[in-house]
Amino acid sequence: MVIIDQHVLWTFFVSLLGFVLLYTLRRTDNDNQRKLKKRTFQEDCKKQSLNGGECRPRDVSGTDVIIVGAGVAGSALAYTLGNDGRRVHVIERDLTEPDRIVGELLQPGGYLKLIELGLEDCLEEIDAQRVLGYALFMDGKNTRLSYPLEKFHSDVAGRSFHNGRFVQRMRKKATTLTDVLLEQGTVTSLVEENGTVRGVQYKTKDGQEQKAYAPLTIVCDGCFSNLRRSLCNPKVDVPSCFVGLVLENCQLPFANHGHVILGDPSPMLFYPISNSEVRCLVDVPGQKLPSVANGDMANYLKTVVAPQIPPELHDAFVSAVDKGNIRTMPNRSMPADPHPTPGALLMGDAFNMRHPLTGGGMTVALSDIVILRDLLKPLRDLNDAASLSKYLESFYTLRKPVASTINTLAGALYEVFCASPDQARKEMRDACFDYLSLGGIFSTGPVALLSGLNPRPLSLVLHFFSVAIYGVGRLLLPFPSPKRIWIGARLISSASGIIFPIIRAEGVRQMFLPATMPAYYRAPPVKLDL
Repeated sequence: MVIIDQHVLWTFFVSLLGFVLLYTLRRTDNDNQRKLKKRTFQEDCKKQSLNGGECRPRDVSGTDVIIVGAGVAGSALAYTLGNDGRRVHVIERDLTEPDRIVGELLQPGGYLKLIELGLEDCLEEIDAQRVLGYALFMDGKNTRLSYPLEKFHSDVAGRSFHNGRFVQRMRKKATTLTDVLLEQGTVTSLVEENGTVRGVQYKTKDGQEQKAYAPLTIVCDGCFSNLRRSLCNPKVDVPSCFVGLVLENCQLPFANHGHVILGDPSPMLFYPISNSEVRCLVDVPGQKLPSVANGDMANYLKTVVAPQIPPELHDAFVSAVDKGNIRTMPNRSMPADPHPTPGALLMGDAFNMRHPLTGGGMTVALSDIVILRDLLKPLRDLNDAASLSKYLESFYTLRKPVASTINTLAGALYEVFCASPDQARKEMRDACFDYLSLGGIFSTGPVALLSGLNPRPLSLVLHFFSVAIYGVGRLLLPFPSPKRIWIGARLISSASGIIFPIIRAEGVRQMFLPATMPAYYRAPPVKLDL
């Protein structure tokens, strides 16, 4: 029998107790450190609040980016930057579900960008509809134009939906990130110091005046932006207005397609926004609309528009007019013309707009976000305003080829699709319809441009003038006459008068030769995570 000394036994028990106590204390300390690291951005912001409600970053845990506006562009940008580890403070005027009649059709090119940003699940649970192409109607004829999706995964297509549902899903996903703070408030001005934007001044939901600071402020407050004047030269054109209706329980002539009716005086659009609803947008040229209140608008829709609508949609259209829920929206066009400002950036409709006929707005915005994300990814510190502003100038150059192609196409197609008493313009319109009806490359090329799948400026110009030459050829065959030769010459002149002013406004060099711009090379090299 082995006899154990009681001193040895006591020493063993005391050592064991000390080990357990030390382990417990160490684990508690680690848990506290982990909790400290997991503090939400909201708690940090409260801790760093200054007198007067200012929330100013004092160290690396402060705000990296302030985003003004939480629409499609603002919400997608907040999630993207927050997902990259940036601390983002989003200030939105109204966090209730938006109710808009535009921003409801996402082209396949935009859907690909949504996938690239990890936001494609935001189209789930909102009854979004797949869109596979367009159907074009004119003078009793129709043709179907399918998106060239053969090289893509079967899920890739356009999507149409209620804009408000989509925006709310985007906002919700953005706020799942602890680095994103979404606050309701109205931004009244930018805070500047020595020519550099340091943040914003805003009113909270309960009316308190506050200031928020960050090294980068991104303005995404939409087409009615009250901040863009300090960051760009806004030249807003309003060529027409959309009159919006919702048609219920009707079948489109071509399922899962957007429908464009080339009517007189201008086009009409139909596309599904849910399983039982079809959005109708009637373009009315000019800014002066028939009055909705006294019934002039309803009369215009019934007498001028209804007779031009396909029979399958006629009764549902008249019924929607009789219900009286008629909405209007000015169609704005504004080329991007920024004056680079240290510490600030414009995005979305606050920065660049095009006629919504082609549904390219969200595609441009999402493409811009991808470019900005890749541009900022290597920049760990955004506090160097001088260096940051050089990289932001790169953004304005890098976005040009894609954005300008979609913008130019939207403006040019609207001009071509509108009815005109000018015989040359009428021939151009007819030639465009027949050119697209030829099929093959004559339809897939333009549709690839429109859908954002192949937004190349040179391809746009080639197809546009191919339509014009096709129209001239039809005039000169089988036997040219002096009158037909004259109309053909005016057709070419008219086509040039449509597209060249739009290209000039977008910037010829930036659009076609961006590599010749000094800002093109200011972007930092992107380091791939292997």
